[in-house]
Amino acid sequence: MTTTDHDPAIPPDNRPIRTFHPRRGRMSGRQTDALDRLWPRYGLDVPDGPVDLVDLFGRRAPVVLEIGSGMGDSTATMAAADPDRDYLAVEVHTPGIANLLDLVDRAGLGNVRVALGDALDLVRGLPEGALDAVHIFFPDPWPKARHHKRRIIQPAHVALLRSRLTPGGTLHCATDWAEYADAMRQTLDADPELVDAYGGFGPRPAHRPVTKFERRAITAGRPVADLIYRRR
Repeated sequence: MTTTDHDPAIPPDNRPIRTFHPRRGRMSGRQTDALDRLWPRYGLDVPDGPVDLVDLFGRRAPVVLEIGSGMGDSTATMAAADPDRDYLAVEVHTPGIANLLDLVDRAGLGNVRVALGDALDLVRGLPEGALDAVHIFFPDPWPKARHHKRRIIQPAHVALLRSRLTPGGTLHCATDWAEYADAMRQTLDADPELVDAYGGFGPRPAHRPVTKFERRAITAGRPVADLIYRRR
C-alpha cells in the first residue's frame, strides 16, 4: 500500500487526517536523562519507509504493537510478563516516551522498543502479517461529531491494521467512552476478516493492567469496554 494511491484515510491533497494531537510537555530531570541515554538503544523515529522488525529487536519473535502507550506503565508490565513476544510502543507524548524508556531500563526489558510519531505511518511501513497483536487502549474519543473522522477506529484504519496481523492475530481495543465503544464495535464487526472473540464486549483480560486513568474513569462512573477481535 502506498500512502497516496490506495489509502482511503488520506484525502486527495495527500494531507493525512491526524488521529492525535502532537504533545511535547515538560519533562522531569529523570525523564530527560532517560530520553538522552536510552533513545539511541530503544528508540525509533517513525520512518518514511519499511520497518524491519527482526533488525529492530535483534531476534525473530511475535510482535505486539501498542498504539498510544501513554506513560508506558501498562506496556512495561505486559512486556515483563510476556518475554517471548516483542512489544513495539508508538506514542507522540514525549514525557510518556521518556517514562517508558526509564521503566524499560530499570526492569532490564530487552523486548521493548519505543517509536515516536504517527502510528498509522508506522503500520504502513510494516509487512502484511507482521504482527501477533495490536493494542489500542483508551484512544482519543474525539467526542465532537465533526471530529469523528479523526478517530483511529474507522473502516480504512481497521483494514490497514488488520492487514498487518498474522492470521489468528488479535486486535484489542479498550475505551471508557460509551458512544465510541458502540462505534468501535460497529466498525470492527463490519470488517469481513475480523472475528469477535466474545460476540460483544468482552471482560478485561488479566494481561491488560488497570491504569490510573482507567481507575479514574471507573470512579467517575464510566464503564470500560474491551473489544477483542481476531483475524481470520
